[in-house]
Amino acid sequence: MRNTMGNDAARWIAFAVSFGLLAVWGTVAAQSPKQLFSTAASGSTKTIDHLAWDALLKSYVKPGPDGLNRVDYLAFKEGGHGALKDYISTLGAVDPATLNRTEQFALLANLYNAKTIDIVLDNFPVKSIKDISLGGGFFAAFTGGPWKAKVLKMKGIVLSLDDIEHGILRPIFRDPRIHYAVNCASVGCPNLGVEAFTGDKLVSQLDAAARAYVNHPRGAKFGQGGLVVSSIYNWYKKDFGGNDQGVIEHLRTYADPDLAQKLKGTTSISDYAYDWSINDAKK
Repeated sequence: MRNTMGNDAARWIAFAVSFGLLAVWGTVAAQSPKQLFSTAASGSTKTIDHLAWDALLKSYVKPGPDGLNRVDYLAFKEGGHGALKDYISTLGAVDPATLNRTEQFALLANLYNAKTIDIVLDNFPVKSIKDISLGGGFFAAFTGGPWKAKVLKMKGIVLSLDDIEHGILRPIFRDPRIHYAVNCASVGCPNLGVEAFTGDKLVSQLDAAARAYVNHPRGAKFGQGGLVVSSIYNWYKKDFGGNDQGVIEHLRTYADPDLAQKLKGTTSISDYAYDWSINDAKK
């Protein structure tokens, strides 16, 4: 068929199509997980009600004399799973842009931990969270675990646990204490707390979580070969200064006197360790 359309008309149509595609792309980009938290309401006094999560933590997280907080998953599944799902749903309706940064952090940490517990309860009994496969692509199939699957929705945007930790918390907040706030339902992980994170107590809560982990053998210990630390400090070394010395300096920041004394003169890490066993109170 012969082209009867004028050159000017053709250019206008091409422009309109291009503009439309750019508009669509811009909308998609604005709705990415990170964009949800790209801004914060500085000076906002708005708070999120985390009392339901706080009550669940106090009921089902069991601190042990060994310094490890374990979860009574069986009792949680039987008596608190419905309330947990309701709490997660309420967070999904929150507009993060109306919150200040500390409230945003508390929201994300609580949401991550609550959804992690929810996933474990959905699949309980299970020996390790890495045995739970929810999809999420080739990498997820290779490594195991639920972290890459899209399991949450906030303001209409679907999120994975990895989106929260690696797509939002780490790049936006740039605080190594993030790694003490999010819990992966494993013995080797920093403790799941017995209270919900809140914006007004966030700094003290993060510092307490850091001290608890750093001074526990899961975090750092000395063996015959030297300093052995959690694999977290290897997986995310760039968040802790980028090298062994940076990790050691971080440990010194939170070390109790006994560990601090042992760290004096230490310049390298000899090994890393991590226990992926489920942190079940009944084990």
